[in-house]
Amino acid sequence: MHPYLTLALAIAAEVTGTTALKASDGFSQPVPTAVVVVGYVGSFYLLGLTLEELPVGLVYATWAGVGIVATALVGVAVFEESIDAAGVVGMALVVAGVVVLNALSDAYAPAH
Repeated sequence: MHPYLTLALAIAAEVTGTTALKASDGFSQPVPTAVVVVGYVGSFYLLGLTLEELPVGLVYATWAGVGIVATALVGVAVFEESIDAAGVVGMALVVAGVVVLNALSDAYAPAH
């Protein structure tokens, strides 16, 4: 499997697990609690596969950065949480950092 596809699946699993963590109501709801466990275990398994092909700094920065933004957006859409202009700017900076790291940094360029 392509490492960026594996990374995207790891991010999706982590965001799912974190969303379920909110829905678990302090682990008092069994179904969301099970989704938390499956989401996090799946995410770390997929991260492990991704790390077989990509550098740890690139993988972790992308996983964490995209996960932060996606989870915040899920909070707005699903849990009716609010976000202000500073939050939008902060998330844009996180996305910009991930793009710069992945697209422009020579430190993580594939070896030829």
